[in-house]
Amino acid sequence: MAVRYLSARRRYPIDLCRLTASASSRSFLGLFSSTAAEQRSAGDDCHGDDGDDDQSHSVTHVRMLEMRARKLEQQVHDLTERYKRAVADSDNVRRRTQKFVEDAKLFGIQSFCRDIVELADLLEKSSTVEEKDGQQQLTQYLAHIQGRLHDVFTKHGLEKMRPIGGQYDPYQHEIVCHTPAEGVEPGTVAVVKQDGYMLHGRTIRHALVGIAVKRQEH
Repeated sequence: MAVRYLSARRRYPIDLCRLTASASSRSFLGLFSSTAAEQRSAGDDCHGDDGDDDQSHSVTHVRMLEMRARKLEQQVHDLTERYKRAVADSDNVRRRTQKFVEDAKLFGIQSFCRDIVELADLLEKSSTVEEKDGQQQLTQYLAHIQGRLHDVFTKHGLEKMRPIGGQYDPYQHEIVCHTPAEGVEPGTVAVVKQDGYMLHGRTIRHALVGIAVKRQEH
């Protein structure tokens, strides 16, 4: 038996060494493969965690954007409503102002008209005064009416012009004739053909006047 083993060993020495080396190599390769597999497994686990984190971060970011979008939509809605209310208020103010202006045009002289109506009543009574009391009482009554009329004019800012002896003013006077200068300076107003009136300093009727000129000597 021993002789056969030795004979076989002498016959196949390289095969046994190869067999030993091959076994060692397989053991080493198995260990390396196992280590690599573990590393890959660990690596896969790490990459899996990173993927979950990225996905969670993306979801959070989307939710934040949605919240901001809803908030901006609410702000736009509020501003739109405020704008609509402001436009409606402006239209109401414009209509009220227009109505006020129209009323002022129609009834702005209401107080003046009431005073004029009172004077009209006095003038109507003048006919009865003449019949009862005679000419003298009528003259006094008409003087009273004239004074009352002057008071009404003053109350409402209406003033009669008194241009005699003053300088000609084209904004207040209208020349209708020329007259020789007698007692007044040439170029001044010598005669009034029709009284002019001013309302609060503005001419509402020009006075028709005659201007004094120097007499031509022959």
